[in-house]
Amino acid sequence: MICAKSPQIILLVPAIGMLLLPLLETQKMPKDHTLSRVQNHFLVGLHARNKASEGMDNQTFLYFAYGSNLLKERLQLKNPSATVHCVARLKDYKLVFGNYKGLASDRWHGGVATIEHSPGDEVWGVVWRMNMSDLESLDRQENVRLGAYSPMEVSVWTRGQELSCRTYIMNSCVYALPSPQYLKVIVMGAEQNGLPEDYKEKLKAIETNKYEGPLPMMLEVERALNKTMEKESKEFNAYHQDTPCL
Repeated sequence: MICAKSPQIILLVPAIGMLLLPLLETQKMPKDHTLSRVQNHFLVGLHARNKASEGMDNQTFLYFAYGSNLLKERLQLKNPSATVHCVARLKDYKLVFGNYKGLASDRWHGGVATIEHSPGDEVWGVVWRMNMSDLESLDRQENVRLGAYSPMEVSVWTRGQELSCRTYIMNSCVYALPSPQYLKVIVMGAEQNGLPEDYKEKLKAIETNKYEGPLPMMLEVERALNKTMEKESKEFNAYHQDTPCL
């Protein structure tokens, strides 16, 4: 079964987008350079909408994560600048799992997360503030150059406030069940960041493909989690050693 058709991908500032696209085409710039220009104009739009209210500078952007990147340790493997900005809700979308053109994921051995338009549904996630220096790494993680995912701009809601964020949506998606390990990372991220209880229960109830083989990516995530636990333990012990008894 093929996933529902993706909504229009918004990559340029609407006011100038129609002028820039013909220019990029007529100049016949190299593919990498063209992609870089498109990325820059995409992010100009985010800054224009968020800068005044969020105090953003030109060195950061907001990224809405809804899959494995809910977990800090997973996202920071290749994107160390990521810091939690807030928890937010994306209206009229639902979370689904699949593979680009039906190609099985070598990284997770099962379907991976994407979103599709679904009036009345909602997807909860984490808004991360990230340095521009991590943009290329984030795109690489999402296989943008391969065409597996496309960046898109979404409006998410948090405490009555609307934010414009970068996120990613799968192209040519064919539905597939996620591996238990992949779903575990998503659930851990939801718990780590305090997503709503009913949403966490929905995540836990998702059916998996019951894959039990090795997953190098899961080992990397587990090592990162262990480092976090060791760091927190040292900080906890140091705090209690320095705090006098009353």
